[in-house]
Formats: sequence, C-alpha cells, structure tokens
Amino acid sequence: MESGQVSVETTNGIATVRFGHPKGNSLPGALLRRIADTIDAVAADAASRVVVLRSSEPGPFCAGASFDELKAIADAETGKEFFMGFARVILAMRRCPKLIIARVHGKAVGGGVGIAAAADYAIATSAASVKLSELAVGIGPFVVGPVIERKIGTGPFQALAIDATGWRDADWAQRHGLFAQVVSDGVALDEAVAALAGQLARSNPEAMHRLKQIFWEGTDDWPARLEERAAMSGTLVLSTFTRNAIAAFAAR
Repeated sequence: MESGQVSVETTNGIATVRFGHPKGNSLPGALLRRIADTIDAVAADAASRVVVLRSSEPGPFCAGASFDELKAIADAETGKEFFMGFARVILAMRRCPKLIIARVHGKAVGGGVGIAAAADYAIATSAASVKLSELAVGIGPFVVGPVIERKIGTGPFQALAIDATGWRDADWAQRHGLFAQVVSDGVALDEAVAALAGQLARSNPEAMHRLKQIFWEGTDDWPARLEERAAMSGTLVLSTFTRNAIAAFAAR
C-alpha cells in the first residue's frame, strides 16, 4: 500500500513538517510513524524554534485513517498498533518543547481533527470544515478524543463524536477553540502562518517551552490512556458490524 511522504525544511528557525498521501492525505500506519519520528527529530534540532505542521495540496488537510489499512486489520494486536500511530503523533506533539502551528488548508476528518487539536495554534481557511466520522464506521474517536475534548470542551466534542456524518464549518471550529484563526483563502493562510511563525522564531525559546508546559498540564497520564484507547479501537475494528460499515464506506 502507498505509505505517503513526510518532509521537513528548516529556515530562519521555522521547521516546516509536511505530510502527504495520494488518498486525501489519509494516514496509514507507516505515515503516522514517520510524522511522529519527524516531530521528535525537529524537537531535538537546535536550529528550529517553532514548528509548522501542514499537509500537501490540493485536497483536504487530512482524510483521517487509511481505509485500505483498516480493512486489512486481522487481529486485535494489529488493530491496536494501527491506532497507536495516532497516539504517537499526538504524544510527539505534546512533548515537543517548541510551539506547533497547524496550517489547515482544507477539510479535516477524524485523525486530521486530532492533529489540528494537538497543535498549539491552528490557522485554517474558511474551507476547513471538520468531522469525526468514526462512529459512522462502527468505532469511535477514542484515541483522538482526549486531545479534541481538551481543546474544545466536552459539549462540542460530544456533538462532533455523535453526529458522525455532519460537517461543522470553520467558523464553528473557531468559535469552539479548535482553530485560533480563520482566513479567507490559501494566500491569506500562508501570510498568517508566516507572520506568526516568524514572530515566534524571534521569541525566547525558554519562555515558549515553559508556556507549552503550562498548556499541557494535566496530561501526564496520556501515554497510558491513549494506549488503552488504541486497544479499544483495535478490538472494535474486528467486529462484523464495523467490517461491514468500513467496506460500505470505502465503496462509496
């Protein structure tokens, strides 16, 4: 299966991490591992002071889990390992001592919403609608749930998780804190990201690190919690209901 690509470019203290996959920037396990490893590498790189996380264009920001890989899961351990990929990305973003800006150019589904929520500051275009589609295919947003609920609150998270077929627009996402800023189009998005990233690259690294530690207070139990959630998802994906739902969804 096509595993996608990840690249990183560091200029003037700004490390831009870009991921891409030909199927709507979806996230197979190998790509999730590379994203997490790349964020860890950038975290340790003295040349970078701020991180911009973005995906390839055109198309959505992220279509979420790879349906090809979901269909291929044959046992609970393989299922858990797949969903641990999302956990590793979230945890890498959490432990990175540098502030992470998510550049969200288009729609985000499932794990893509989790990535936006795990960023310290997300800037999106008005085309960046969001949806948590997991319940519609027989599972739930278990692994990404804690980071999304932390960012937008329990009520809005419940609304996204339960209405698994409905899109919320970028204005909704901004009102509830998922996006810090919404702009009109891609040109304005690049300008806004460059302006903020440049400002942060000139800021005190120690102050930003301490600020990030404050942002993530109360999440020390997340490695164990997300592993437990990954195991839950890995078991559910094997059920007859979920297999049929995934097959029907992928056939659309």
